[in-house]
Amino acid sequence: MPYEPPTHTVERSLRATTGAKVIAGVDEVGRGAWAGPVTVCAAVTGLRRPPLGLTDSKLLTIKRRTELDMELRKWVTAYALGHASPEEIDDLGMTAALRLAAVRALEGLPVRPDAVILDGKHDYLGAPWMVRTVIKGDQSCVAVAAASVIAKVHRDKMMAELGIDHADFGFAANAGYPSPVHRAALEERGPTPYHRLSWAYLDALPRWRHLKKARAWAGGGVPEIEGQLGFDF
Repeated sequence: MPYEPPTHTVERSLRATTGAKVIAGVDEVGRGAWAGPVTVCAAVTGLRRPPLGLTDSKLLTIKRRTELDMELRKWVTAYALGHASPEEIDDLGMTAALRLAAVRALEGLPVRPDAVILDGKHDYLGAPWMVRTVIKGDQSCVAVAAASVIAKVHRDKMMAELGIDHADFGFAANAGYPSPVHRAALEERGPTPYHRLSWAYLDALPRWRHLKKARAWAGGGVPEIEGQLGFDF
């Protein structure tokens, strides 16, 4: 389907209204997966014309996404990746884990951003960061779209490497997300060391339900965003 290319409109607005000079686009991947980390990329692009075809990573073929990733890593002013592990997700909950991964990415940049464009409607960063949330920012904002592609390609590669010793789970194809192959392997073999053990999928696995971790963070007052995926896929 045709789509409108991303622009620098939000970045120009932030520059004009706040005086921000260094603005990072931030996007995540892995939020709804059963296995693997949640990964966040922070990308600084300035106001230059982006590579042709840049958009939300989910709208791109694997081939084009991989090609764009190679272009973007050379084209962006700077980028950094941050991760929160399955153990951190289980211990902290997804909202806090996302913030942890995002802060790691932002602090990995060579210059601290004056402002952040965050994909989605939820500000999981908060103070002291100056944040502008943009729904579908990975389609409409150049820096966020760049972060989307880099994060997706990096995490997919990571999951493929983790899956070498767990071939039955199909991590190279599903990246740790729900799929029939993934579900069948869980039922037969149980979770790997890379699985999130507080996730709801374990409720549907009688043989392995005893491994589920209690959500110690559930009563902590921090609302979870965009809940976990169960077996409905």
